[in-house]
Amino acid sequence: MATGLLIRPAVADDLTAITALYSREVDERVATYEYLAPVETEMIRRWRGIVDQGFPYLIAELDGRFAGYAYASSYRTREGYRWTVEDTVYIEPWAQGQGIGRGLLQRLIDECQALGFRQMVAVIGDVSNSASIVLHERLGFRTVGVFAGLGRKHGRWLDTVQMQRALGPGAESEPE
Repeated sequence: MATGLLIRPAVADDLTAITALYSREVDERVATYEYLAPVETEMIRRWRGIVDQGFPYLIAELDGRFAGYAYASSYRTREGYRWTVEDTVYIEPWAQGQGIGRGLLQRLIDECQALGFRQMVAVIGDVSNSASIVLHERLGFRTVGVFAGLGRKHGRWLDTVQMQRALGPGAESEPE
Protein backbone atom coordinates (compact mmCIF):
# COMPACT_ATOMS: atom_id res chain seq x y z
CA MET A 1 0.00 0.00 0.00
CA ALA A 2 1.17 3.53 -0.72
CA THR A 3 3.08 5.40 1.96
CA GLY A 4 1.17 8.47 3.05
CA LEU A 5 -2.22 6.82 2.49
CA LEU A 6 -5.02 7.86 4.82
CA ILE A 7 -8.42 6.17 4.68
CA ARG A 8 -11.19 7.80 6.67
CA PRO A 9 -14.96 8.28 6.71
CA ALA A 10 -16.18 10.76 4.12
CA VAL A 11 -17.54 14.08 5.37
CA ALA A 12 -19.62 16.72 3.60
CA ASP A 13 -16.50 18.69 2.64
CA ASP A 14 -15.32 15.69 0.56
CA LEU A 15 -18.34 15.74 -1.73
CA THR A 16 -16.89 18.29 -4.17
CA ALA A 17 -13.98 15.95 -4.95
CA ILE A 18 -16.24 12.88 -4.94
CA THR A 19 -18.65 14.58 -7.35
CA ALA A 20 -15.82 15.57 -9.70
CA LEU A 21 -14.40 12.03 -9.82
CA TYR A 22 -17.79 10.42 -10.31
CA SER A 23 -18.69 12.96 -13.01
CA ARG A 24 -15.61 11.98 -15.02
CA GLU A 25 -16.54 8.32 -14.63
CA VAL A 26 -20.07 9.01 -15.88
CA ASP A 27 -18.90 11.15 -18.81
CA GLU A 28 -15.88 9.15 -19.97
CA ARG A 29 -16.06 5.53 -18.80
CA VAL A 30 -18.39 2.57 -18.29
CA ALA A 31 -17.90 1.66 -14.62
CA THR A 32 -21.32 3.23 -14.07
CA TYR A 33 -24.21 3.02 -16.50
CA GLU A 34 -25.47 6.44 -15.48
CA TYR A 35 -25.61 8.80 -18.48
CA LEU A 36 -25.83 12.25 -16.87
CA ALA A 37 -23.41 13.19 -14.11
CA PRO A 38 -25.27 14.23 -10.97
CA VAL A 39 -24.64 17.66 -9.51
CA GLU A 40 -23.05 18.03 -6.10
CA THR A 41 -26.35 18.52 -4.27
CA GLU A 42 -27.54 15.16 -5.62
CA MET A 43 -24.27 13.50 -4.60
CA ILE A 44 -24.67 14.95 -1.10
CA ARG A 45 -28.20 13.54 -0.96
CA ARG A 46 -26.92 10.10 -2.03
CA TRP A 47 -24.03 10.19 0.46
CA ARG A 48 -26.36 11.22 3.27
CA GLY A 49 -28.79 8.40 2.38
CA ILE A 50 -26.01 5.83 2.59
CA VAL A 51 -24.47 7.01 5.86
CA ASP A 52 -27.87 7.58 7.48
CA GLN A 53 -28.58 3.87 6.92
CA GLY A 54 -25.37 3.02 8.79
CA PHE A 55 -23.26 1.94 5.82
CA PRO A 56 -19.57 2.93 5.62
CA TYR A 57 -18.61 5.63 3.11
CA LEU A 58 -14.84 6.18 2.94
CA ILE A 59 -12.34 8.37 1.18
CA ALA A 60 -8.64 7.90 0.56
CA GLU A 61 -6.08 10.66 0.68
CA LEU A 62 -2.56 10.18 -0.56
CA ASP A 63 -0.17 12.69 0.97
CA GLY A 64 -3.14 14.92 1.77
CA ARG A 65 -4.62 14.79 -1.74
CA PHE A 66 -8.02 13.22 -2.49
CA ALA A 67 -7.31 9.89 -4.24
CA GLY A 68 -10.63 8.05 -4.30
CA TYR A 69 -13.66 6.83 -2.43
CA ALA A 70 -15.59 3.69 -1.62
CA TYR A 71 -18.84 2.84 0.04
CA ALA A 72 -21.14 -0.04 0.83
CA SER A 73 -24.86 0.07 0.28
CA SER A 74 -27.81 -2.26 0.35
CA TYR A 75 -27.57 -4.90 -2.38
CA ARG A 76 -31.37 -5.06 -2.71
CA THR A 77 -34.21 -3.56 -0.70
CA ARG A 78 -36.08 -6.76 0.14
CA GLU A 79 -35.77 -7.86 3.79
CA GLY A 80 -34.13 -11.19 2.93
CA TYR A 81 -31.11 -9.34 1.50
CA ARG A 82 -30.43 -7.34 4.68
CA TRP A 83 -27.17 -9.21 5.38
CA THR A 84 -25.77 -8.48 1.90
CA VAL A 85 -24.04 -5.29 0.80
CA GLU A 86 -22.79 -4.04 -2.54
CA ASP A 87 -19.45 -2.28 -2.75
CA THR A 88 -18.52 0.70 -4.88
CA VAL A 89 -14.93 1.90 -5.42
CA TYR A 90 -13.64 4.78 -7.58
CA ILE A 91 -10.00 5.87 -7.77
CA GLU A 92 -8.55 9.03 -9.33
CA PRO A 93 -6.64 8.16 -12.53
CA TRP A 94 -3.39 9.61 -11.19
CA ALA A 95 -3.67 7.40 -8.08
CA GLN A 96 -4.41 4.07 -9.77
CA GLY A 97 -1.95 1.22 -9.34
CA GLN A 98 -0.71 2.45 -5.95
CA GLY A 99 -2.75 0.19 -3.66
CA ILE A 100 -5.41 2.78 -2.93
CA GLY A 101 -8.28 0.68 -4.26
CA ARG A 102 -7.04 -2.27 -2.25
CA GLY A 103 -6.80 -0.17 0.89
CA LEU A 104 -10.30 1.24 0.45
CA LEU A 105 -11.90 -2.08 -0.40
CA GLN A 106 -10.16 -3.92 2.47
CA ARG A 107 -11.31 -1.28 4.94
CA LEU A 108 -14.83 -1.50 3.51
CA ILE A 109 -14.79 -5.29 3.90
CA ASP A 110 -13.54 -5.00 7.48
CA GLU A 111 -16.16 -2.42 8.45
CA CYS A 112 -19.03 -4.34 6.83
CA GLN A 113 -17.93 -7.54 8.53
CA ALA A 114 -17.82 -5.74 11.90
CA LEU A 115 -21.37 -4.48 11.23
CA GLY A 116 -22.56 -8.08 10.89
CA PHE A 117 -23.02 -8.28 7.14
CA ARG A 118 -22.44 -11.75 5.67
CA GLN A 119 -21.96 -11.22 1.92
CA MET A 120 -20.49 -8.50 -0.26
CA VAL A 121 -21.34 -8.21 -3.93
CA ALA A 122 -19.48 -6.28 -6.61
CA VAL A 123 -21.40 -5.24 -9.70
CA ILE A 124 -18.69 -4.32 -12.20
CA GLY A 125 -19.61 -2.32 -15.26
CA ASP A 126 -18.25 -4.24 -18.25
CA VAL A 127 -15.77 -7.08 -18.54
CA SER A 128 -13.18 -4.61 -19.89
CA ASN A 129 -12.78 -3.20 -16.36
CA SER A 130 -9.99 -5.65 -15.62
CA ALA A 131 -8.43 -3.51 -12.88
CA SER A 132 -11.61 -3.70 -10.82
CA ILE A 133 -12.00 -7.42 -11.46
CA VAL A 134 -8.40 -8.13 -10.41
CA LEU A 135 -8.76 -5.91 -7.32
CA HIS A 136 -11.81 -7.84 -6.20
CA GLU A 137 -10.20 -11.22 -6.94
CA ARG A 138 -7.17 -10.29 -4.83
CA LEU A 139 -9.45 -9.58 -1.90
CA GLY A 140 -11.29 -12.88 -2.09
CA PHE A 141 -14.15 -12.19 -4.48
CA ARG A 142 -15.07 -14.73 -7.13
CA THR A 143 -16.99 -14.17 -10.32
CA VAL A 144 -20.46 -15.64 -9.96
CA GLY A 145 -21.89 -14.44 -13.24
CA VAL A 146 -21.64 -12.25 -16.29
CA PHE A 147 -24.74 -10.66 -17.75
CA ALA A 148 -24.10 -10.24 -21.47
CA GLY A 149 -25.28 -6.99 -23.02
CA LEU A 150 -27.09 -5.94 -19.84
CA GLY A 151 -26.39 -2.24 -20.26
CA ARG A 152 -25.72 0.24 -23.02
CA LYS A 153 -23.49 3.30 -22.89
CA HIS A 154 -21.28 5.29 -25.25
CA GLY A 155 -22.86 3.56 -28.24
CA ARG A 156 -22.12 -0.01 -27.23
CA TRP A 157 -23.64 -2.89 -25.33
CA LEU A 158 -21.91 -3.71 -22.06
CA ASP A 159 -21.59 -6.88 -20.05
CA THR A 160 -21.95 -6.69 -16.28
CA VAL A 161 -19.71 -8.81 -14.05
CA GLN A 162 -21.12 -10.00 -10.74
CA MET A 163 -18.61 -10.96 -8.04
CA GLN A 164 -19.22 -12.14 -4.48
CA ARG A 165 -17.28 -12.54 -1.25
CA ALA A 166 -18.36 -13.97 2.09
CA LEU A 167 -17.96 -11.75 5.14
CA GLY A 168 -17.11 -13.50 8.37
CA PRO A 169 -18.81 -16.90 8.41
CA GLY A 170 -20.86 -15.96 5.34
CA ALA A 171 -23.81 -18.31 4.92
CA GLU A 172 -22.33 -21.00 7.19
CA SER A 173 -24.30 -19.92 10.27
CA GLU A 174 -27.32 -17.93 11.38
CA PRO A 175 -26.86 -14.14 11.46
CA GLU A 176 -26.82 -12.43 14.82
